[in-house]
Amino acid sequence: MTPSEHDDSRLVVKLVYYGPALSGKTTNLLYLHDRLQPEMTGELMTMETKNDRTLFFDLLPVGFTTASGLLVKLKLFTVPGQVQHDATRKAVLSRADGVVFVADSQRDQSINNGESFQNLAENAARVGLDFRTLPLVVQYNKRDLHNVLSREEILSRWGKTPWPLVFAIALTGHGVLTTFKHLLMQVYARLDAHHHLAHHHGLDCARFIGAIMGEASFLETER
Repeated sequence: MTPSEHDDSRLVVKLVYYGPALSGKTTNLLYLHDRLQPEMTGELMTMETKNDRTLFFDLLPVGFTTASGLLVKLKLFTVPGQVQHDATRKAVLSRADGVVFVADSQRDQSINNGESFQNLAENAARVGLDFRTLPLVVQYNKRDLHNVLSREEILSRWGKTPWPLVFAIALTGHGVLTTFKHLLMQVYARLDAHHHLAHHHGLDCARFIGAIMGEASFLETER
């Protein structure tokens, strides 16, 4: 069974934004919270840790119901990026249905990006997630700053991996919705394989994404 909470009448999907400190995880979540329709987002909550914080909110706080009566709800989280908060990162990552890895495009952050991604893989194993099948999107954020890695350099590292790669400027929202939509597409495929959403509940991928993102689901998805 997928890590999502599921019974015959309810499916709760957990999505986590992971990455090094100050890479833009919080900015992604803030933009999603502000950009999606107000009735689709619950209150933005913060769990403070020393010199860092975890953000989370319910997307579709009352959920949406399929034709079969299945209630679908989503929860979005960030993890604290600093190394000393690894126990919190593991706790937040537990039972995740999908992950966005937010990398910092600045050249001097390459080592931090690599260590954080390795930490994601290790923590996924520790909390019982299969990293080979975990829905995952890699976002390279802060493309507007100076001294960033070129697209060619990033593609040489990530272009042959199985994960969608999105270039973003989260402060302006560029790439944020595209990243989220790529994640939802992967998450739907895995949920459908486990719970037969299309066959048993009449919920195909387009309806799943449309119910979650509303009008924002019509954006063009660019890598």
